[in-house]
Amino acid sequence: MHDRAGQLARPEDLIDLDALLGAYQTIRPDMSDPAQRVVFGTSGHRGSSLDGAFNQTHILAIAQSIAEYRATQGITGPLFVGRDPHGLSEPAWRTTLEVLVANGVEVLIDARDGFTPTPAVSHAILSHNRINTRQADGVLITPSHNPPRDGGIKYNPPSGGPAGGDATSAIAARANQLIENGNKDVRRVPFAKAYAEAGRFDFLAAYIDDLPSVLDLNVIRDAGVRIGADPLGGAAVDYWGQIADRHRLNLTVVNETVDPRWAFMPLDADGKIRMDCSSPSAMANLIRIMQGGAAYDVATGNDADADRHGIVTPDGGLMNPNHFLAAAIAYLFANRPGWGADVAVGKTLVSSSMIDRVVAGLGRRLLEVPVGFKWFVDGLLDGSLGFGGG
Repeated sequence: MHDRAGQLARPEDLIDLDALLGAYQTIRPDMSDPAQRVVFGTSGHRGSSLDGAFNQTHILAIAQSIAEYRATQGITGPLFVGRDPHGLSEPAWRTTLEVLVANGVEVLIDARDGFTPTPAVSHAILSHNRINTRQADGVLITPSHNPPRDGGIKYNPPSGGPAGGDATSAIAARANQLIENGNKDVRRVPFAKAYAEAGRFDFLAAYIDDLPSVLDLNVIRDAGVRIGADPLGGAAVDYWGQIADRHRLNLTVVNETVDPRWAFMPLDADGKIRMDCSSPSAMANLIRIMQGGAAYDVATGNDADADRHGIVTPDGGLMNPNHFLAAAIAYLFANRPGWGADVAVGKTLVSSSMIDRVVAGLGRRLLEVPVGFKWFVDGLLDGSLGFGGG
């Protein structure tokens, strides 16, 4: 444990944003170094421009590869593009638009010119594909909860979830091939042209207006639950306030600050700034608020692209994720009718065996998978899974 874990970052802990952005433009990756090649992990390609691992050269090639891949798959609908507040997300977003538009892809970007959480892009893809034969897909410019020096890009196919290994392997292989050939086959237009030709989509309104289809917000409102929400400076920063207003919830955004350096964040356990909502050290600000007499019954925090959450209570601090996952599974299957007898529960290998016992008590089948939400996508889509998480 770092001796300043859970304490606010100091000036010397912060990134040099100018150096980070300069490296994005100027550093060319050394393709003989495996750490500087395009590699898609559990959810996209991530790295820092300062290390030659996430530079304009990479994004040009990845965007071109995605444009070619979707063409081979017969994906002809719009491609939704979102980004988070990381410093490298803005330039990577611009580069991505330049390439996708040059390839004739119908690109849809945020109508409010804001940040877009991963769930909002997934929702947009699925909503479109439910009523259109021309299937849509998406690109997210985000390294998730990684430190401010990092950038990331991930591809979501028409399933709405993270792309599987077959897709990411093909995209990465072609991207590396393009880079090794000096990106000569990359098509690109100036950003002004790409921005002008890109379509607009109101991710925020589409997502928030559809929440009552999956949650009984009347019950939450009528119960008067006092909720605190900390976006941790991430892409959900505008969403929580709009959720409160639109659905008249007693919900307060406890911190609306957005800073690509994340100067307001406490240090994580290893002394780095990391927007990890499962870490008591990274969530120290919200824990202090809740244990300092704040008038909230429950509070939640999100990582930078809002596809993870942590829950904080006044008396217990940051809840163990396995505890509330087990409780959510028990409630979901015991209180919502209509589940088929064969509908299973999905969990990852790192999740507690407590979940195994809950599932057994429900008389349900358990599906255990490696880490990564992509392993649950097919089952959630075809109805063979009723829950997936970990």
